[in-house]
Amino acid sequence: MKHRYLPMTEQDQKEMLDTIGVSSIDELFADIPEKVRFKGEYAIKPAKSETALLKELTKMAGKNADSRHYASFLGAGVYDHFKPTIVDHVISRSEFYTAYTPYQPEISQGELQAIFEFQTMICELTGMELANSSMYDGGTALAEAGNLAAGHTRRKKILISEAVHPEYRDVVKMYAHGQNIAVEVVPHNDGKTDLEALKSQLSDEIAAVMVQYPNFFGQIEDMQTISDMTHEHGALFVSSSNPLALGVLTPPGKFGADITVGDAQVFGIPEAFGGPHCGYFAVSGKLMRKVPGRLVGETTDDQGRRGFVLTLQAREQHIRRDKATSNICSNQALNALAASVAMTALGKQGTKEMAIQNIAKTAYAKQAFEAAGLSVVFTGAHFNEIVVKLPGSVEGLNKHLLEKEMIGGLHLGTYYKDLQDHILIAVTEQRTKEEIDALVQEVGAYYA
Repeated sequence: MKHRYLPMTEQDQKEMLDTIGVSSIDELFADIPEKVRFKGEYAIKPAKSETALLKELTKMAGKNADSRHYASFLGAGVYDHFKPTIVDHVISRSEFYTAYTPYQPEISQGELQAIFEFQTMICELTGMELANSSMYDGGTALAEAGNLAAGHTRRKKILISEAVHPEYRDVVKMYAHGQNIAVEVVPHNDGKTDLEALKSQLSDEIAAVMVQYPNFFGQIEDMQTISDMTHEHGALFVSSSNPLALGVLTPPGKFGADITVGDAQVFGIPEAFGGPHCGYFAVSGKLMRKVPGRLVGETTDDQGRRGFVLTLQAREQHIRRDKATSNICSNQALNALAASVAMTALGKQGTKEMAIQNIAKTAYAKQAFEAAGLSVVFTGAHFNEIVVKLPGSVEGLNKHLLEKEMIGGLHLGTYYKDLQDHILIAVTEQRTKEEIDALVQEVGAYYA
């Protein structure tokens, strides 16, 4: 029988107390004044046996609406995508599952090579020259990009598009606050960055311009124009990009992006209630020595054999604090491995086909909503997501959809005051024609 928790016996407890030289557990807390100690009983249910507890927790978990049992149309940065079966088989192997800090390259070659392959595939997708071993998630990767840009340009102001994920924008502002960097938002127009507003806000004080590609509304930004405008003022162009979309879209490196970041959750990483996921961070060659986090490089040993090591360390753990570009002290090695396995299993053609299916099924959903008399706002090309204007409450609709075993979209009024009756609908390759048709039918029926 597998025990998830092994309680200690009274004899175990006595032996531990004897070893440390105390007579009771209460004696361990002798330094805490009696008047501040809690004397009552906690308002929790009596303890159960492991078997009974597992049954109760399993029953509770069964009440969750998850994408394994419900058709999910909720995206906004975390998506229900196909995950090759091999992903879990590889990342569950003990040599990967327990490998965390590969400081000793002699015994960490497998982990280091896995990270190196992740970096290589990210570079191929983004068109950038160098990528690090991963970041916590897409939001913190974008925030780190802002700090890097400010340090590199010696400027203290960042412009970020209103069409960038609202939560990413909040993370950028939080990181920037600690570095005394000002963050200004460039408004969107028809779901994309307002180029006229960007032009008026650009100056020689700007460290970076940040856009999302595809953006939060699923729209495809005019990346080349934004890149050219940004570089005219000596600022860095930062692209927060969905790596799956890059299977068909022109990579940011082709537009002259200086930094490309994003979240690799789309490749083999479960939604997991929003995390943990895996951010990626890629740069042009000129920023090689300023990349935050870990970087794995290829080398040879004293016998000329291929090997891998951590290199170009820019963390405060490795160099003087005032010279560090970041204080991130970790990476997402296991999730980065999952993404690498997924990308390898899919291959270039599979990744492209998966991206094309996302485009085609989103386009079908758009047509279906319009045929049902509902307005799909924003006119540009889109990927994964569309914005639908509803004739009434978004919250009420989503509750109705849950009763029909569907997870509805995101209420945009949560983040945008002018989009109170709008919903962000995500359609991935996982959604079938029947599920899309059922969604449109239920939306129409709810407001009828």
